[in-house]
Amino acid sequence: MLEGKLNIFNLKAPNIRILHYTWFAFFMTFVVWLGLGPMMPFIKDALGLTDQQAKVLLILNVAMTIPARIVVGMLVDKLGPRIMYTGILILGGMISIAFAWADSYEQLALLRFLSGFIGAGFVVGIRMIGEWFPAKQTGLAQGIYGGWGNFGSAGAAMTLPFIAVSMGDSDGWRYALTFASVAAILYGIVYYFIVRDTPKGSTYFKPKKTGAMEVTSGRDLALCILMNIPLYLALTVLTWKLSPENMGLIDQATTYFIYAILVVLYAIQVWKIWSVNSHILKKPVPEIQRYKFKQVAILDWAYMVTFGTELAVVSMLAMFYVSWFDVPKVTAALLAGIYPFINLVARPGGGWISDVIGRRLTLIIVFAGITGSFLFLGMVDKSWPVWLVVGVTIVAGIFSKAGSGAVYAMVPLVQRRMTGQIAGMAGAFGNVGAVIFLTVNSLVDYDQFFLFIGIVAAIVFALILFYLEEPEGQMAETLPDGTVQMIDVK
Repeated sequence: MLEGKLNIFNLKAPNIRILHYTWFAFFMTFVVWLGLGPMMPFIKDALGLTDQQAKVLLILNVAMTIPARIVVGMLVDKLGPRIMYTGILILGGMISIAFAWADSYEQLALLRFLSGFIGAGFVVGIRMIGEWFPAKQTGLAQGIYGGWGNFGSAGAAMTLPFIAVSMGDSDGWRYALTFASVAAILYGIVYYFIVRDTPKGSTYFKPKKTGAMEVTSGRDLALCILMNIPLYLALTVLTWKLSPENMGLIDQATTYFIYAILVVLYAIQVWKIWSVNSHILKKPVPEIQRYKFKQVAILDWAYMVTFGTELAVVSMLAMFYVSWFDVPKVTAALLAGIYPFINLVARPGGGWISDVIGRRLTLIIVFAGITGSFLFLGMVDKSWPVWLVVGVTIVAGIFSKAGSGAVYAMVPLVQRRMTGQIAGMAGAFGNVGAVIFLTVNSLVDYDQFFLFIGIVAAIVFALILFYLEEPEGQMAETLPDGTVQMIDVK
């Protein structure tokens, strides 16, 4: 692997080729997954959906990604990123095609829930990039991967509405989503043959145990158990939203059954965490092999705000412009597309700044910006000029996307062999944020939605300021033969 400056145009370098192949795989997952946002005004008109039905589809679109990112994080550490990305692109594309040709709202809801699986692809690339780039370059490399891949949502906003309109009938949205899904399936096949999991001669570190994240102290064990609660709480909120008390998409018996299943699943998860880690209470982990789980927890909360905000805002922005400012649907989709468009620069910028001035300081700066900009958006009303609203959302987006880049600049430096699991958990929290924020969006006016995000960002800002620590020194990784290798985290 190359040290020094990162030349993204040096396609002769194997790691640079891997970077470009992988961010494009991520790009394709986002075109398929988050293409729902710019397509929603078309779907709503074509099928005669109510505002609440449309908003529920947006929530369902991000819900499955919560457990999927946890599961995929574990699988990528075990199976490797090449197999996982190929599988996600092919299976996700097939589910998306089924959604595009669904006939009833119940089918739309179920298939959009299942489509959230493709959003777990992000986690796969975090492990792949972590394998191919050294610590001094990981912030910028992960930022390019995340930022350019996230641009898939902007790519969807800039292309799918035009495809839908060009078809000239009410089924235009179906053809647009099908086109994107077929492209994702084809690239999934190509990806399998053009990448490898690690550079030649490198060891692919795997967790000692699977089924739950390893921790290294009794206090961290308790914190890990607690940190799993929000994952199931978000799914509980979604179930409540679908219950007879709200949307009525499921009956009361089904609602209680899902609640019971979530409680059982959480109990099983606690048992798995205990099974994997209970030995540390009898035989403490050597100091050299320990890491602080509070670092993971704070990064989880941080990504809940940064990426959760991105998913929520990019999902509702087109409808916001149409309903509050009477902007035409295609124009609204293009204006909404500006928000993810800035991922091209903002997320790599956050990773690069993190490499230069430090992980913690970068997160402090971006969270100050996220908090301030969304609190300001909390004052928006229908008398504001559209250009001002668009401008403020761009500023808010720059800070939130740079924050996502800064979070994942730090993720691979916590514990390398568990990068997939840590990335999966942080990514799942991003979707927890999306579910919570989109649920709030379905219950309140848009200005209150923005204000709520600002308040949550302020709380996480305080956690970063007072509890997050800068990664320093080296981490210890155990080779397959049992020997310990030290890896730089600076």
